[in-house]
Amino acid sequence: MNKLSVKKRQSLIGWVFLAPAAFLLVVLKFVPLVQAFFMSLRTGRGSSMEWTGFSNYARMFRDPNFIQTIKTTLLYMVVTVPVMIILGIILAVLLNDSKLRLKGIYRTCIFLPAAVSLVASAVIFRSLFATDGFVNVVLLKLGILETGYNFLGHPGSARVILMVMRIWRWVGYQMIFFLAGLQNIDDSLYEAATIDGAGRLQSFWKITLPLLKPMILFTTIMCLNSALQVYDESVNLTGGGPGYSTMALAHYIYNTSFVNVPNFGYSCAMSMMILIFVAVMTFVQMKVGDRRE
Repeated sequence: MNKLSVKKRQSLIGWVFLAPAAFLLVVLKFVPLVQAFFMSLRTGRGSSMEWTGFSNYARMFRDPNFIQTIKTTLLYMVVTVPVMIILGIILAVLLNDSKLRLKGIYRTCIFLPAAVSLVASAVIFRSLFATDGFVNVVLLKLGILETGYNFLGHPGSARVILMVMRIWRWVGYQMIFFLAGLQNIDDSLYEAATIDGAGRLQSFWKITLPLLKPMILFTTIMCLNSALQVYDESVNLTGGGPGYSTMALAHYIYNTSFVNVPNFGYSCAMSMMILIFVAVMTFVQMKVGDRRE
């Protein structure tokens, strides 16, 4: 019997260590995913579910609540993702300055909202923007308002507050990734650019941004994925109201499954749509980020 080569033994050992994680991934992720797809082709409840093909998928485009939640989710994505990425880069560049004092404290303060639970964050923002909350008190003192404004009771302002809450909570999280990327950039590149007469802005555009490209791609994919699955903010801050104006798609899927008359087939079909959106956007991002000059 021939002995295994060193390379084959190392490969075998690697697969042995990977096998438990791969098994759990298949059982806990891929099997439920396949089950959800087959359930999306059925209607009804429990043992009385009937095979109806793609009728649930056709129903989505006739459902005004689904269309409204899709529009709301896309609005959150289009507004919050670029703002979080841009602010994260700016804050990371500012707090990466070796001459800045107390930068550890600043980094901690900016990152701290990410460590606060979403329920606590919602309570904070509900208190701030209540009709007798801090924001209304300040506006009344300044004479801008005559009576307290119900920020969370109007669709436009409620959406803005929800997006501000998301940005406030997650921008520090993105900043940490960009800080890690900046610290991997060799200082000699900036020194050489300075000798060549480049200013800070030119160094930022010509050195910092190109070298941060992999990190920007990674954080963008994460932010897009997160924006498409907004749930906690919608549930805890506004409850999806007024009406369906602030309800995100994930919140609507939950309500369709457990709050309204249960319809697991339709809920699974909407969940498959989220999966498709995430897969398509991730594919596009990876293709765009893989361009080689």
